[in-house]
Amino acid sequence: MSGREQLAAAARRVAAEGLVVGTGGNLSVREGADVLVTASGVDLSRCTADDVVAVAPDGTPRDPEAAAPTSELPLHLGVYADTDALAVVHVHAPWSTAIACVLDELPVAHYQQLLLGGPIRVAPYATFGTPELAAGVRSALEGRSAALMANHGAVAHGSSLEQALERALLLEWLSALHHRASALGPVRTLTEEQQHEVVLAALARHYGSPA
Repeated sequence: MSGREQLAAAARRVAAEGLVVGTGGNLSVREGADVLVTASGVDLSRCTADDVVAVAPDGTPRDPEAAAPTSELPLHLGVYADTDALAVVHVHAPWSTAIACVLDELPVAHYQQLLLGGPIRVAPYATFGTPELAAGVRSALEGRSAALMANHGAVAHGSSLEQALERALLLEWLSALHHRASALGPVRTLTEEQQHEVVLAALARHYGSPA
């Protein structure tokens, strides 16, 4: 399966998992010196390899005749400039977006959140596709593999499309968990000491890896 086909398949899965509706959200993956990214205005549930475009690291289209890349291209390129990530997933998932409309940070209520780096920051609101939005998200991602975007959505990156998508799904699960816990009462969060103990235990037991 080509890189374009893999990205299109991941886009369809994002839609199937309920992380986007219609044309909301976008995905990208590094392929050699290029970045493959979903085109602007694509319904991710119907994404095909023809809906994936290639750009240079500076955003220059490799094929001037191809469709325009997503308006969030600056965000994707910024993540690649800052990290060793090989894939980026940006979604408008309902629970994540709801949290991003209320909180300034998603605290650690469940130890699995440490797989994303700790408390999840919410980047300040900025108009979609702008340098201001990309800059805010890049700052929120510092030391993290996922971030929320105020009144907008969420973004996650990883060393593969599968990992980036799984992190976006984990963030959505954590956001739903926080909402449900909040409905019951004040949310009990893990202290820094407890978080540190989780990290040590995970390293000692190879948490998340096949035995």
